[in-house]
Formats: sequence, C-alpha cells, structure tokens
Amino acid sequence: MSEDQNGRNPSDGLNPEDFVAFLRDFISGQSGLDPAQLAAAAGLPNDPAAMNQLIEQLRGALGGLNANSSDTGINWELATNQATAIAKSESVSILDSTRKAIADAVSIGSLWLNEATSISELSTEPKLLSRELWVADAVPLFQALAQPVADRMSEALSENMRLNAPEELTELLGNASGLMKSAGGALFAMQLGQALGKLSTEVLTGGDIGLPIFKDQRAAFVPQNLSAFVDGLDVEKDQAFIYLAVREMAHARLFKHSKWLRDSIVSQISNYAAGISIDTSRISELTEDFDPNNTDELRRAIETGAFIAARTEEQNLALARIETMLALIEGWVDVVTEEATKLLPKSAAIAEAVRRRRATGGPAEQTFGTLIGLELRPRRLREAAAMWRTIGAAVGSEKRDGLWGHPDLVPGSEDIDNPQRLIAKLSGNLNDTDSFDQELRDLLGE
Repeated sequence: MSEDQNGRNPSDGLNPEDFVAFLRDFISGQSGLDPAQLAAAAGLPNDPAAMNQLIEQLRGALGGLNANSSDTGINWELATNQATAIAKSESVSILDSTRKAIADAVSIGSLWLNEATSISELSTEPKLLSRELWVADAVPLFQALAQPVADRMSEALSENMRLNAPEELTELLGNASGLMKSAGGALFAMQLGQALGKLSTEVLTGGDIGLPIFKDQRAAFVPQNLSAFVDGLDVEKDQAFIYLAVREMAHARLFKHSKWLRDSIVSQISNYAAGISIDTSRISELTEDFDPNNTDELRRAIETGAFIAARTEEQNLALARIETMLALIEGWVDVVTEEATKLLPKSAAIAEAVRRRRATGGPAEQTFGTLIGLELRPRRLREAAAMWRTIGAAVGSEKRDGLWGHPDLVPGSEDIDNPQRLIAKLSGNLNDTDSFDQELRDLLGE
C-alpha cells in the first residue's frame, strides 16, 4: 500500500492534525473545493474571521476522536458555546423596576390562579433568567429533542463529504469514518447553536416554547425579552405583566402536577425524530449544483428542512399524537389564564397579542423546528381550548383539571372533536351499555 508524504499508510487511520490541515487549506481556498460551501452549511458568513473560527471549532470537535471511533461527534459543548455567545452579545442586566413588576404580577397572579384551577400552586419562587442563563438551562431539553435527527444529519453529511471529496482527501482519510461524522456533527451543532442563541433573544418565559425547560417545575421569566414585548403592547404594563405571569405559572403548575407529562412528550418527540431520514440525494444535488456566488443556498436548505425526507405514514400518526397533546396543554393554559385574568380590563387585547405571536413564531423558533423536523406550535389549539372551556362549564374546574391526573385520563383527538361523551362520563350520565363497554375495556386493559 502506498504511503503519504509523512511515511504513514492511510489504513493506519487519520491523524486529526492532518485532517484539520486539509480543512485549513479548504477554507483558505487552496484546495479544489469552494470554501463558501462549508461556511454556508455551518451558517457562517464567508469572511476570514468566521473561517478561522470554524477551523478552531472543528479542531476542537475532531481532536478528541480517533479514526475508529463510533461516536457521531455531536458536539453539544460547541452548540452551547455558539448559543451563549449570541445570547450575551446584546444581553443587559435585569432592572430593579422589572424585578418588582414581575414580583408584583406573580403575587397577584397566584391568588387569581387559585380561583381558576384546582391544581395547587408552586412552592418555589420564580427564576429570573438572563438570555445566557436561559441557554444554559434550556440546552438539556433541546439536546433530548434534537439528538436523534442530529445523529442522522451528522452521518448523512459525513457520507456526502466522503463520497464527494477529491482524490487526495479520499486517500488521506483512510479509515476515518468517526472523524468525518464528527465534522458533520460539528456543522450541525454550530447551526443548532445559532438557532438557540437567536431563540434566547425571543423567549419570554420558561414554558414559552411549549415545553418547560426545567424538570423540577418552577416558573421562569426572561426579563429583558419580557419587558421588550410588554413595551410593544398598547396596554398598561402592569396588566400585561400580570397576564403573562399567570400564563407561565399555569403552565408550570400543570407540569408540576402531572409529573409524567414532560418526560412523556419528550419521549414521544424523540421517538418521532428517531424515525426521521435524511434525503442524501438532496445533499448531493446541492453539492453538485453549488453556486459559489450564492453561498446562502446550503444554509437555506438546512433551515427549511430540505434535507429531511418526506414523512412515513407511521410518522404522520406519531406527529398527530404529539400535536394533539401539545394542543391540549396550550389549550388548557389558555382557558385557565382566561378565567384567572377576567378582572383585567385589557386581558382580551393581551390574549390576542399572545395568540398572534404564537401563530407566527419567531425566525429562530422556525429554524429550530425545521432542524428537528417538528414545529412545537400545535395546529388544533383553538379547538382544544374550546373543549376545555366546554368541559369546565359543564362539570366544573375540579373535574376538568382531574383529567390531568393520569395519562389514561387525558382527552384524545376524538374528545376535542366531540367533548359531549367525555362530559357525560364525568357527569356519570353514560347509559348502561356504555358503562358495560367501558368496564369490559378496563378489564381487558384496553
């Protein structure tokens, strides 16, 4: 077998320093490939400073692996560092006036919530988060959600890089599949880090993305973003703070009460994401037709989910179940917040502003949704809220909220479509045949 210029056989594996040296040549334009392609895939501008940053980050991602590593190389530290840097760039200290506004809103909102729901109040004080602290607290949740598709994207990118590499790199790579996966994983991590960093400038609370960032439930607020949102509303600030505090506390109360709920949804989403496949033909197509004068093409492909293949029928069913559960959660929070804030003169205007914000979503939220192939905003929210409102009016808030006591009690899609049967069951008005059928299903474990 031939040896390279250092007297080493390619089959001995790839020295990370050799690979980084190749990448440095690649990025500086000394190899046959265009440097803008790698920069665009990583979501970075094509300038020398960004190129140098990319090389150093890839060096860190690659340096700890050997050629035979089975690790996909998803560098979550890299993603966190990227996100934290963005979060810090325009972060400001929490003003004392904002602290007081949130504290007052929480105090009033807690009392009003006690009248609107039978679910007990929180035992811990709310947490006030800077943008960078939000990143630190949120990363574990996003890692759980994104890991499956990140693995697949890493493998697909690395395979494409291997197949489309010039001959000199093919010989140099030898047995370096682990390192190539690490490179693909580094690119994905950098893209995810940028999305999380931008999201840190948009989120208002700990549950703002639809899922709570804390396993041990507590309310949380990002005062800088919260103040900016409130300032943009044409309502009294104290009313807006109370409304938003009630929403966050209702969300946290629900997940604290239903301890199984968070892990159940994360597990459903992770299982769904594990079935996502990557359209390698699309990657090859972009590589072959890459226009160096249009360096945003690859970035747009990643951000719009163009690399994610069409869903299977099984995935569509799983997605429908996830969206139903998210709609049930958000719908319940909407109804309880509506009831708790009925004394606020501008509650309807604030609620409409929240609905508009939720319907559109920010650009970072949309980017994250396409990165994992799943939007966290449910489509059936209005229908789910109408169901909770109807149930509460018919049987009261205690029986309504009791449905969150166990996974088997939570309403399903058919209940959203027609809540009357569920109301009859809660009221004890099912006829004998229905009762017998239900008992039989219970006996059979169905």
